[in-house]
Amino acid sequence: MASQKSIYMDHSATTATDPAVVEAMLPWFSINYGNPSSLYRLARDSKAAIEDARKRVANAIGAKPEEIYFTSGGTESDNWALKGAAFALQKRGNHIITSAIEHHAILHTCQYLEKHGFQVTYLPVDEFGQVRIEDLRAAVTDKTILVSVMFANNEIGTIQPIPEIGAFCRERGILFHTDAVQVIGNLPVDVAAMNIDLLSLSAHKFYGPKGIGALYIRKGVRIDNYLHGGGQEHRKRAGTENVPGIVGLGVAIEKAVVDLEVKTSRIRALRDVLLDRILHEIPNTRLNGHRTMRLPGNLNVSFEFIEGESLLLLLDHAGIAASTGSACSSGSLEPSHVLLAIGLPAEVAHGSLRLTLGVENTQEDVNYACDEIKKAVERLRAMSPLYVDYLKKRSCNV
Repeated sequence: MASQKSIYMDHSATTATDPAVVEAMLPWFSINYGNPSSLYRLARDSKAAIEDARKRVANAIGAKPEEIYFTSGGTESDNWALKGAAFALQKRGNHIITSAIEHHAILHTCQYLEKHGFQVTYLPVDEFGQVRIEDLRAAVTDKTILVSVMFANNEIGTIQPIPEIGAFCRERGILFHTDAVQVIGNLPVDVAAMNIDLLSLSAHKFYGPKGIGALYIRKGVRIDNYLHGGGQEHRKRAGTENVPGIVGLGVAIEKAVVDLEVKTSRIRALRDVLLDRILHEIPNTRLNGHRTMRLPGNLNVSFEFIEGESLLLLLDHAGIAASTGSACSSGSLEPSHVLLAIGLPAEVAHGSLRLTLGVENTQEDVNYACDEIKKAVERLRAMSPLYVDYLKKRSCNV
């Protein structure tokens, strides 16, 4: 019988929309429903709400309101940043640099650009998942027009040296884009101080609604339009605006950056308790990603001799929502490209679990989750011929 408990530990996948955000959005569905492109008062109210949200987003990341462009989410923002910059600058050069552990919204866009005459360098990462500045320096050519490195990894939580990368790119006159989808509400962001030219974000990662995001485009950066049609978003992104979503994004991001250190310190402390218990109580387990330079709520661990999907099913039965570092559940037999890039053997990568904590998680949640993970791993290993062989070999060597 499945547990009646419900513990959510997959905040990197999505978050629940904050009730205050929902409340702010509701009038814009059926009361203040005007099309912002029209001229009457009902429309002007919608336009004003959009501009208010634009200011809130800009304030949250250290940008100017006119540098914020609303999109349908992180994937569109990533696509627009890369395609828009690449095609706008192709007369100057055709070389793009990214990392081997980017989200597929970046990697697949780079593959698309390769089919259209662009050359892409995929930087390796170290064992913790960090890009090395010396590798970036060595990869730059006189044809390099764009560098795209994610702010923090969605699987292993590792934070990249964004200020250093930004400073290097600015010095060399190369555009710098960062996918910051996992970062808003977890780490402070200042696009000006960090020399970021383009930045992607998505509301549903910080307790906002799904289907709305934004792309920061530094003033003066040349970038092709992604959608063509009307004159919305300063004539750069056509389409009738999602007013309720934009309002929700504005409220959510403003709430996300208030008392940021207080909120993240509490989440980080819970994560560390969970990590310490798992590593100390479950043998043949390893942490994936950097020990300290990681997102506060992110925990990615690999358990030898088991399959991550089987572990997820047992945890789901216990009322715990988590995710795996393996891509098997999406129909692929290949393990996570991120885990392979940091040097994990495929068989170990397949036994990975990602737990991402949020503001609603408690110490009780952490203790229950650890107890259930421990039981599930023991159960799966008891059925594993590989684990049985391992125990036999170990007993022979004693």
